[in-house]
Parts: sequence; C-alpha cells; structure tokens
Amino acid sequence: MTTILCATRGGEASVRTQMRAIEMAKEQKANLVFLYIADVKFLDRMSGSIVVDVAAELENMGEFLLLMAQERAEKAGVQAETLVKRGEFRQALLEAAQETGASTIVLGSPGEGGSITKREYLEELAASLAEETGIQTIIV
Repeated sequence: MTTILCATRGGEASVRTQMRAIEMAKEQKANLVFLYIADVKFLDRMSGSIVVDVAAELENMGEFLLLMAQERAEKAGVQAETLVKRGEFRQALLEAAQETGASTIVLGSPGEGGSITKREYLEELAASLAEETGIQTIIV
C-alpha cells in the first residue's frame, strides 16, 4: 500500500493542504501520515536551555495541530497517523519520508502575506527531493 506524507504547520493554508492529502489518500486507498517539524534553527544564538524549552513547546503545538488534521481525515473517512520531528526542515522531512515509506510527499504552498517560506524554495525542495529519493513531491 502507498503512503502519503503530508507536512503541515497549521494555519489556513495548511488546512487546504491537509484536505488535498486526505482526498488523495481516499482516491488512492493510501496510508496517510501528517507530519509537523519543530525547526528551531532560528534560535541559533540563544542559550541551550531556551532552545530546549522552545523546541518542546513547538512539539506540543505540533501535536495539537496534527490531532486537528487527524480529526479532519477521520471525518472524511480516512485513517491518518501523526508524526512530530525536531530538526532542520529538509533533513527531518527526508527522515520522515524514509521512516514512513512515503511514496508521495505533499507540501503546502505559502499562504498570502507574511509567510517566511517562499514558493520558489518549495519548488526547489520538491525537485531535489524527487531527484534524490524518487518520491513524488507535490505542492498544493
């Protein structure tokens, strides 16, 4: 059976991404895994104890966001698993794809306004992941 790995970070744009991943899982009768990555590299200049505290809080928030995504999937008739990882986004995404045996990765396009993630970055990421791993990578 195929596995769809959907990276999510919460927010309005993420709901669209989650719903598309749910539709894909339903259409393909695939396993669905929602992934949240707690990336704390923005705290590089902070003391270690602060980084650990913030990382733990981000992971807790991620678990909550994933439970909401999982509930959306269940309402649509799709069973979904959740996974929280800590680390640099690209590396953690690769590790999660390998751990779950993902055949497809679904990424959300940045929402309107103040997103720090740019569409160009996601397109480069999707292309490099597909080339490196052979895993289909889709941007919603």
